[in-house]
Amino acid sequence: MRVTLIENFRAVFYAPFYAPIALGAYEAEGLQVNLKMSGDAAHTAASLIAGDGDVSWGGPLRLMFALEKNPGAGAVAFCEAVGRDPFFLLAREPNPGFQLKDLLGKKVATVSEVPTPWMCLQQDLRLAGIAPEKIQRIPERSMAENVAALRSGEADVIQVFHPFGGRLVYEGAAHVWYAAANRGLVSYTTLNTTRQFAERNSEMLVKMCRAMYRALEWIGTHDGRELAELLASYLPDVPAPILTACFRNYKSLGLWNRTPILQREGFEWLRDAALAAGLMRKKFSYEECVDMRFAEAALKENPPPL
Repeated sequence: MRVTLIENFRAVFYAPFYAPIALGAYEAEGLQVNLKMSGDAAHTAASLIAGDGDVSWGGPLRLMFALEKNPGAGAVAFCEAVGRDPFFLLAREPNPGFQLKDLLGKKVATVSEVPTPWMCLQQDLRLAGIAPEKIQRIPERSMAENVAALRSGEADVIQVFHPFGGRLVYEGAAHVWYAAANRGLVSYTTLNTTRQFAERNSEMLVKMCRAMYRALEWIGTHDGRELAELLASYLPDVPAPILTACFRNYKSLGLWNRTPILQREGFEWLRDAALAAGLMRKKFSYEECVDMRFAEAALKENPPPL
């Protein structure tokens, strides 16, 4: 069975999506998975709906955006691998007792490449009783520019994911104030397809979920160094010691699922954050955007470890 899988973009926290390929888990299921890089991460879900691939990975937030624009598209998440937020707040000085109110009066450089990190941080602030507009934010800069701004002193706190954060910590140039993964479940990255494709190819989707389940189990039982060795070819620009440190940190935070099941709690937190931020108007139900039949079937089978 051939599957065209649209890759959202290349990132350290997407390790579970490379692992089934590197471990031969898809191959063991009789699947020939061909990766196809998305032309624009903002439109990966729309590209899937348009028929540019069979399956894609990306954030459920983008899926909701696409469904709000095109209600008849019938796109769904059928397998989750990243169930927590991979972003961090870093500063030059340590702050082991960090509270969100510590951001008041600081120059904070937030992520501009994608909407979800700042959207989620805004929700954290609201839930802590802090109006997001009270934050002195430096927007519209890339994460690489945020790093440079922190080094130069132009920014006091920056929002980045690994390897940007991991590199700074490894060099002793910054300290983690806040790991967003610690807030709890927030559905961050899923495998997605259309309902039409799912109904025609249910066996294929169970096979993909089974391969992902086995890969997630492998990640859960192996060290960050072993994961770095496995996936080094996917992230050649990240030196091995830093990649190892990044993977160890993400594992310690419980960033990656141990099963392919998307929890309702994580979906609803993400949805409510988007509504509060005014990024969409429709309050989607879990059932409108998620179909866990295939992941549940794979889980029930309890496949042997890789």
